[in-house]
Amino acid sequence: MKLKYRLQDLRWVSAIFLTGTLLTTLIGLPIFLYQFGSQINWWLHGSMFVGMFIASGLSITLGYHRLFSHLSFKAKWPVRLFTLIFGATAMENSALEWCSDHRRHHKHTDDDDDPYNIQLGFLHAHIGWVVFRPIGGDVPLTNVKDLKSDPLIRWQHNWWGVIGIAVGFGLPALIGWLTGGGIGAAAGLLISGVARQVMVHHMTFFINSLCHTLGSQPYSNLCSAKDSWFMSLFTFGEGYHNFHHEFQHDYRNGVKPWQFDPTKWSIRVLEKLG
Repeated sequence: MKLKYRLQDLRWVSAIFLTGTLLTTLIGLPIFLYQFGSQINWWLHGSMFVGMFIASGLSITLGYHRLFSHLSFKAKWPVRLFTLIFGATAMENSALEWCSDHRRHHKHTDDDDDPYNIQLGFLHAHIGWVVFRPIGGDVPLTNVKDLKSDPLIRWQHNWWGVIGIAVGFGLPALIGWLTGGGIGAAAGLLISGVARQVMVHHMTFFINSLCHTLGSQPYSNLCSAKDSWFMSLFTFGEGYHNFHHEFQHDYRNGVKPWQFDPTKWSIRVLEKLG
């Protein structure tokens, strides 16, 4: 199956943002650290990076994915609000848009209506589908009517870009500025803002691409989804993708006790907390 991208289908804002943040992480951040690394509070910025990475990454896997897309568990409004705010900092669209794409992916895995169809190539499944509109145009959000009844989700859908920029980039820069002036602000923006966001982006993208390319199929070979214990280490447990496609409404991806699935463990902790 071949796919030819058309320039008129390019999402310019997405393409510029994805390219700019990636180049900033790979080139700009090392240059900045070479010049100013000795003036940075590494304990602060390391801790902030880890905290922001966990908050935004889990908000995608626990919130956008297992809670909203698959309704695999129920959560009270503080949990929903937290995952909607920090899910926005991943800059992967609103929860409504994300869940609509993901539900179509499960319904049409590996066929023409799959938004990140691996049959169209690794690059398409990884990032091409994000920067190019479908040939037939954007698909209306008709498969997430249940989510539209949640006022928090509607609010986030309207404001996710502002939330993502303010919390995902502005907050680390503000904390850096309050503790280290201009250099601290730049460090917060680059490390806990841009680099963190790029890592969360590609954490998600690799599930769509690599986990439909490499791995095992212990539960079903009817679609391309594969289990990868290695990918689970970097994706909060999302790497057990063959199981997930076969049992998509299960709150677990790593179903075996020894399988690494921090998202599953987090859901269990939330259950204990009530």
